[in-house]
Amino acid sequence: MKTIVALCMFFAVVIYGISTYLGPDDIARCAEPSLGTCAPADVIVVVSGGDTNARVMEGVRLFKRGWGKRLVFSGAAADTTGLSNAQAMKEFATKLGISDSLISIEEFSRTTAENARNTSDVLKSETVKRVLVVTSAYHQRRAGLEFQAQLGPDVKVLNHPVSQDRQWSSLWWTTTIGWWLAVGELIKIALFYVGGTV
Repeated sequence: MKTIVALCMFFAVVIYGISTYLGPDDIARCAEPSLGTCAPADVIVVVSGGDTNARVMEGVRLFKRGWGKRLVFSGAAADTTGLSNAQAMKEFATKLGISDSLISIEEFSRTTAENARNTSDVLKSETVKRVLVVTSAYHQRRAGLEFQAQLGPDVKVLNHPVSQDRQWSSLWWTTTIGWWLAVGELIKIALFYVGGTV
């Protein structure tokens, strides 16, 4: 019996640890944007992939609450015969009430490293000190690392994951896709730290 209890506790710690590590949320303790650590970002960047619509809705929600001055959507077309992901995200955001003039797009990225690099190029002509990155919870840690590496030490990258979407929820560990995503991200993060980008 003690062995079973110990295994259950170990499993619970592992699940909690993976969930917390993969999905950091730098504004979780902030009720609203304010001064200091809860200061709003200059830009909210939403990365496409996975449940892209959920990511857009979260980015728009944060924007409407004052967490950023404008939005940047990043992602190439999944189907090259149609709109880029970024353009589709922009159109969705305008339907949610965001003005075109407050949205920029980056349409060429096919990987997280490219999202970070190409968005950094888009922002180079601006004075940007704080960037809030929005993506799915399983992807948040790696996205934050890639963006911080590209934007450099003078820019503060803030993380805010979509807590639940079609691919990920608090019960991710009960599904095969959940484990696939979690283990895949841990491997890609390890590769990032040994000098590669994914």
